Amino acid sequence: MKQESVVVIIGAGPAGLATSACLNLKNIPNIVLEKEDCCASLWKKRAYDRLKLHLAKEFCELPGMPFPPGTPTYVSKHGFIRYLDDYISYHNVAPLYHREVESAAFDREYWTIMARNTLLDRTEEYVAAFLVVASGENGEGFVPQNIPGLDSFSGDVMHSSDYGNGKKYENRNVLVVGSGNSGMEVAFDLWNWGARASIVVRSPVHILTKRMVKIGMVLLKHVPLDIVDKIVLMLGKMKFGNLSAYGIQRPDKGPFYLKMTTGRSPVIDVGTIKKIQSHKIKVFPSIKSIDGNHVHFIDGSTKTFDSIVFATGYKSTVSKWLKDDGALFSANGMPNMRAPNHWKGENGLYCAGFSRSGLLGISNDARAIARDINSLFSHEN
Repeated sequence: MKQESVVVIIGAGPAGLATSACLNLKNIPNIVLEKEDCCASLWKKRAYDRLKLHLAKEFCELPGMPFPPGTPTYVSKHGFIRYLDDYISYHNVAPLYHREVESAAFDREYWTIMARNTLLDRTEEYVAAFLVVASGENGEGFVPQNIPGLDSFSGDVMHSSDYGNGKKYENRNVLVVGSGNSGMEVAFDLWNWGARASIVVRSPVHILTKRMVKIGMVLLKHVPLDIVDKIVLMLGKMKFGNLSAYGIQRPDKGPFYLKMTTGRSPVIDVGTIKKIQSHKIKVFPSIKSIDGNHVHFIDGSTKTFDSIVFATGYKSTVSKWLKDDGALFSANGMPNMRAPNHWKGENGLYCAGFSRSGLLGISNDARAIARDINSLFSHEN
């Protein structure tokens, strides 16, 4: 089976959907391939129940469709899923599900994409002039395997993508590894369900509120970044004080500078810090080793846990199937160039959703890719 199109988009998350929508608005034929049985599988299958968008809705809209009137400022997981389902219908995006891409290679003029139809157990071939990689930064959950004794742990071990809620953890000792937004929120959720939650904080991290981040993003439109960072840091210190006594250090660089240069987001507090300050959630440094259900930390302390949740991020899967990428991607499956120069490669290759700038970055990528393909497609025709 062979299908031809002007553009093939790999991935039906927000990046793939937004790119397809922008191309549809310009009447450019495109096919979206998705390995799961639904769009936005990260949101529908791998996001914990209490998740909300951490940025205000005006920074999270995809191209061509605002959130409906009455939508809360910070959209819930289920609200965002409804928005994406409506977005597909509104923009006539029609992903082909159960298509797991096995290879994508450029041959003189065209991209040839081989995908396994997992529903029918057959290989399908797709040919296109342009290829958009929209499989995202979060292809699969990352769990570090270099922790001595991890395989000896006698309790449950999971990645945060498999965590729904803390209902089954009541009265259990649970260790959350990772102090980003997911880790902090999972620890808070566990506490709310009656678990005895602890969290590993390995690196310095900025702690802000949603309002502080919104203020910063609005100011960035008019004020230099270093001044915005100073203002937001001052607000953070006023709100949370010095957290070093609780095992949380602040980075030397400001939150928006770090987001722009490294892609690392500040933690947007949902109530976890108050629980840490009242010693209801305990903070530990890095894990030294594990022996059965005993976890040893680098500060010499040891504690027994029933479960471990790794909120240690994700990794891209692009390098597993993309060939002939012309150095657009590095060995870790992320673009070699930083935003805003990351989205275009050679021979009609593009990437969407790899700017480390969330949904706003996704929207910018989708618009840029559609404009560029439109200029080339119009010229050829």
